[in-house]
Amino acid sequence: MARRDQLTGKGPMSGNHVSHAHNKVKRRFNVNLQKKRFYIPEEDRWVTLRVTANTIKTINKKGISAVLKEARARGVKV
Repeated sequence: MARRDQLTGKGPMSGNHVSHAHNKVKRRFNVNLQKKRFYIPEEDRWVTLRVTANTIKTINKKGISAVLKEARARGVKV
């Protein structure tokens, strides 16, 4: 399974690990993925999503219905 946020599509970034001697080696900055269940009252069901901690904060602020509506408008199947 890919390390991607199911709602926003955010994935890992790449960059450099820089040592004290300023040697550069490629590395990955993975996203902080969490498996979380959300209750959708309009559909009267629970959905389990793999989302980032940042997306969980957005859901707490806007509500799951608004975030799902935006994601479905972008073409995400949930």
